[in-house]
Amino acid sequence: MSNHQHRQDREELRELLLQYNNLKEGRGYNFIEEDGFERIIDHFDDKEQFNLALEAVDFALDRYPYSSGMFIRKADLLISLRQYPEALETLNQAEMYDSQDISLYILRTDAYLALDMQEKAARLLEDAIQNFEGDDKVDLLFELADVYDDYENFEKVFDCLKLILEIDACNEEALYKICFWTDFTGRNEESIRLHQQIIEEFPYSELAWFNLGAAYQGLKLYEKAIDAYQYAVAIDEKFDFAYRNMGDAFIKLRKYRDAIEVLEKVLELAIPENVIFEAIGHCFDRLGNFAQARFHYKKASHMDPEDSQLHFKVASTYMNEGSWSYAIKVLEIALKAHKMQPEYNLAMGRCYLALGNFEEAISYFGIVVRVRPKNSKGWIEMLKCFYAGKMFEEGLQYARFGHEHLETKPVFHFFKSLFLFALGKSKDALMALETGMSQNPKLIRQFLELNPSFLQHQQVIEIIARNKKKKLK
Repeated sequence: MSNHQHRQDREELRELLLQYNNLKEGRGYNFIEEDGFERIIDHFDDKEQFNLALEAVDFALDRYPYSSGMFIRKADLLISLRQYPEALETLNQAEMYDSQDISLYILRTDAYLALDMQEKAARLLEDAIQNFEGDDKVDLLFELADVYDDYENFEKVFDCLKLILEIDACNEEALYKICFWTDFTGRNEESIRLHQQIIEEFPYSELAWFNLGAAYQGLKLYEKAIDAYQYAVAIDEKFDFAYRNMGDAFIKLRKYRDAIEVLEKVLELAIPENVIFEAIGHCFDRLGNFAQARFHYKKASHMDPEDSQLHFKVASTYMNEGSWSYAIKVLEIALKAHKMQPEYNLAMGRCYLALGNFEEAISYFGIVVRVRPKNSKGWIEMLKCFYAGKMFEEGLQYARFGHEHLETKPVFHFFKSLFLFALGKSKDALMALETGMSQNPKLIRQFLELNPSFLQHQQVIEIIARNKKKKLK
């Protein structure tokens, strides 16, 4: 709008407000057209001066008592003022003069919802929809979808959106919303059929292709999902959400180089987000390029420094490279946020174990065991640390503690055997080994990794061979 037009509109509004004030104060005869009152009401409404707007409506109704539009405006303002019963009564008056105005049903719905009468609102709209066609029917279906959402009838939200798309296949709002509700309700097969029909009629609808891809992805049909997303970006090469979802699908297929390529496209097209940098870091991590993984994890961490999991991922890249001291420094940051987090303490223990600081390592493994006594991982790492540090008495004691907490885990018999051999108690060690082998002979690998010299022990070899024969039988 030009400055001249804007000034002219302001002057007209100023003149209308002057006439209106004269009318209120009884100074002379002032005639204001109905659309003039509309502008005055809009002026007060825009400034959220609802009581003044309501006063203007009443003046208008004194002069235009058969105006359904004015009754509808009054009802709308009453709803803004939370006077819901009065709004419903006003809508009844409006209906006497025009029963086909869609605003009647929308405002009644708002009032019913505010009064916590969701089912009544739904019934009102369900009946009204039968009397409308085209855009009006679509508007009412959107209202009905919101009502169903309000009282958590989510399947019917999907149904409403589906009906809208059957009326107007290119309705962007419905296409955006049905993608979310497909995922939420799990109605992926239905969504696939619906969007295939839309694409047959409108093959250049990038949103329909995107929704088709999302539905395939919901069914873990990642190859088909990628094909659909590629059609979407062929139609709209700046469709960043399609690239984002495509990246996720490539990750699920372990096609990490392809995932990196499309996720970098997301960074070009949209405002950079920590989750995208993290996803790219994950891909480089899986490819064994720890320096690039670390670079992207750090980028993500700078955007969200409170996310301790990102610091942990940075530390993991150092651990994969054997840079234990660097890993410890980063893990300390993660542990400041979550001191008792088992995963972080386990990693810290492994770092200190690798550096030969057994006492420090055991203290971190001890936290893991206290927080998750029913998880064998912490116990196993602690027992390995005792063995590496030649703390055989303590190791045997903790192997017994671990077995008490996790009787179903035969791995503790192997650790008992290790410590008993180290303490020179060969008879008891062989008995513990026999028990462990009878329960799970595959665990002998962990036993031998810690001390391969046991393969030179004739009785150990006999126990291994005997249990392998039993397994074959």
